[in-house]
Amino acid sequence: MVQSLTPFRHAAREEEPPLTGVNDLAPVDRFARSLGLDAFLIGGLVQLTENLFAGRLWSFLPIDVRYHDLQHSAQASMCLLALGDGQRQAKVNPLSIRDLELGLAAMMLHDSGFLKTRGDEAGTGAKYTHSHVLRSCALAASVLPPLGLRRDEVDDVLGMIRCTGLAGRPDKANFSSESRRLVACMVASADYIGQMAAPEYPEKLPFLFGEFEEADDFSNIPREKRMFNSINHLLAATGSFWRGFVLPKLDNEFVGVYKYLETPGRPGRNPYIEAIERNVALISARGV
Repeated sequence: MVQSLTPFRHAAREEEPPLTGVNDLAPVDRFARSLGLDAFLIGGLVQLTENLFAGRLWSFLPIDVRYHDLQHSAQASMCLLALGDGQRQAKVNPLSIRDLELGLAAMMLHDSGFLKTRGDEAGTGAKYTHSHVLRSCALAASVLPPLGLRRDEVDDVLGMIRCTGLAGRPDKANFSSESRRLVACMVASADYIGQMAAPEYPEKLPFLFGEFEEADDFSNIPREKRMFNSINHLLAATGSFWRGFVLPKLDNEFVGVYKYLETPGRPGRNPYIEAIERNVALISARGV
């Protein structure tokens, strides 16, 4: 388990919430290059992801979901890079640059399964919510080898993507090394933290409910068996979702890697967790 650490160099100014102004992959590109990640690979990943989400590649249509959009992928990617930076600065079994590159590949493509293709006219990509992890893995397996990833590396990336599902368990998955398993914990942690710490989180929750509702309709899930029966239900459950599900998962199944986001010199001060707590408090204060 990760103990309280303070090695992280924040990409954003301390006086502003983390992830402020992260709307696309440009800051991800800059941050990755500043950490020494391979420029050719990062450039290829950024261009690939941007073109996929804009509907400029093959038969893919532009992303048409409003919660799991390119902004979410960018915010989660920034969080993943921050985690990797903090872990490497801790200088205890530091990850290799390649480990972090593979994690970033997983993070950028982890929600590509929401994309639709030409001819798929009904509804939005939200209908694939319950299968998007599988669809993301299928797409990643076909687009990563041309960027120079070996078969074993692609397998590790797919394992990392699978860990972003609600039932994802890095400790139960197969990876080529323990360092890659640790990266999977970071990828899964960044997926949760990147969305919940984002300044836009409270305002985007109605879009998340809309995605759930469309997916449940598409999958013929009876009303009485759905996770949320209204937007008010989802909003009211946000606090318990964070404290009763996400935080224990971050601490246990993802071995507390979020502590790599702590502010240097201030043990226990984690701007990302503080941002999540503010968002949850704001949602609760609205009295929904």
